[in-house]
Amino acid sequence: MTQTDHQRPPTPAATWLEPPQRAFSAAVLRRRLAGPPLPWGLWDWLLPLLAALLGGVLRFYRLGQPGSLVFDETYYVKDAFSYLVSGYEREWPEDANTSFNAGNPDVLLGTPEYVVHPPVGKWMIAFGMWLFGPDNAFGWRFAAAATGTISILLIALIARKLFRSAALGGIAGLLTAVDGHHLVQSRTSLLDIFLMFWVLAAFGALLLDRDDGRRRLAGKVAARTGPSGVPAAGSLLAGPLVLWRPWRLAAGVCLGLAVGTKWSALAFVAVFGLLTVLWDINARRVAGVRGWFSAGVLRDGVPAFFTLIPVAAATYLATWTGWFLSTDAYDRQWAATHRGGIWDWLPGPLRSLAEYHRSAYAFHNGLNTEHPYESSPWSWLLLGRPTSFYYQGDDAGQHGCTVPGGCSAAVTVLGNPIIWWAAALALLVLVFYWIGRRDWRAGAVLSGVAAGYLPWFLYPDRTMFYFYAIVFEPFLILALTYTLGLMIGPPSAPPWRRHRGILAAGLFLALALGAAAFFLPVWTAEQIPYEHWRWRMWMPSWI
Repeated sequence: MTQTDHQRPPTPAATWLEPPQRAFSAAVLRRRLAGPPLPWGLWDWLLPLLAALLGGVLRFYRLGQPGSLVFDETYYVKDAFSYLVSGYEREWPEDANTSFNAGNPDVLLGTPEYVVHPPVGKWMIAFGMWLFGPDNAFGWRFAAAATGTISILLIALIARKLFRSAALGGIAGLLTAVDGHHLVQSRTSLLDIFLMFWVLAAFGALLLDRDDGRRRLAGKVAARTGPSGVPAAGSLLAGPLVLWRPWRLAAGVCLGLAVGTKWSALAFVAVFGLLTVLWDINARRVAGVRGWFSAGVLRDGVPAFFTLIPVAAATYLATWTGWFLSTDAYDRQWAATHRGGIWDWLPGPLRSLAEYHRSAYAFHNGLNTEHPYESSPWSWLLLGRPTSFYYQGDDAGQHGCTVPGGCSAAVTVLGNPIIWWAAALALLVLVFYWIGRRDWRAGAVLSGVAAGYLPWFLYPDRTMFYFYAIVFEPFLILALTYTLGLMIGPPSAPPWRRHRGILAAGLFLALALGAAAFFLPVWTAEQIPYEHWRWRMWMPSWI
């Protein structure tokens, strides 16, 4: 080796090479398994907070408009009020919407109501009604707006951690803040915004668990080293157990709350459970464990199952507390009148709840009622058939309309086209980087899209709507942010490369902001001339 060779700076790969006596030290193992420490400075927090602030303004401004129940609020808002009164769902008279819209919700009947969705989302709506009253639209939409705003902050912080970039964290938050699909559902009290929130929180907890578990594994492997600094050969055959995983427990709670909002979250329990085990298996491989696959399955997979599943199940059962405490909720006394059978050894309340679930599952499987705004999952990423939550057309002189051609006020679940169409293309980029480059971040984001999107293709005859896509929208945003990061380039890229990348990403963000300003009226029920409303209906299927 010449003197010139000595003077060359080490290549990136060379910086990871260590002599055997240091390769298994705790510091080196932590760096190899979890990467270098991630400092959090002012901008790492400020950019996500600014994005959440912008999103909060958009979500809370005129939140009470329209001042009537829209779309499926007719079910969930009234169920939430019933929870406040009795802890379970009760029936309503036929003209209940008229009374509710007039600020007189206290017309509940004494008989229980049959519903097919678990309680968590309705309890969250009820919390807002408890704070601000059930007699106004702001009160019954507060929880949705607050949850949507907090989710913007979560997405930004997750992107910051996932991509190790304050700028990309801010971009992810900004894209979420100005997307109409997320915005409308944050301003409407349906269950899906709460489902999305708990799924996102579970993903964030698993990201924290990934790093925490790897740091713990590094410490345990390093503790097995002898005087030479290298562990004995037998000690690395399977590697140590890492049982205490507090963030995995937190993820189990979040997944239980997600399933307690809508059963479609069960797919995330399965996919996220598999994802966290695959992360652990790979960690053992990187740590030098010889039997890394079998050891990962047995020493990580089995404990992960008995951590996530029981915690999620216990959390889910706890969400039915109001039903358990009642005496006359729907099917609450079913077991008392249906004795015998192989499950008779179970406590009556659990058998009654199981029957309730069997009935609800049969309902969901048989749901194939035609609806003018139903849409196939094939069209969701392309915005093929947005859902109209509310539309009111006024002639000149009605409700303040002064335009001769009439006015329109609409609440349309329509994603920002710039964001959604670009995100659909970004998924292809992530598939390449996951398969071709083995980038675990791309795989993690794709797992969220797969869990929230692909199961719907198994039920081609079921009635489905575009707004169901909200549950995997955060992962679409992360996919788009990942691609924008590739466009900008790494800090080590030549200045001309970075400048061009930043310019292209900035132009894209400007287009997304412009589209948001253009479509904002049809997301927020603002009264505009009918002609202007038609300008925003770019495709016939949007009407």
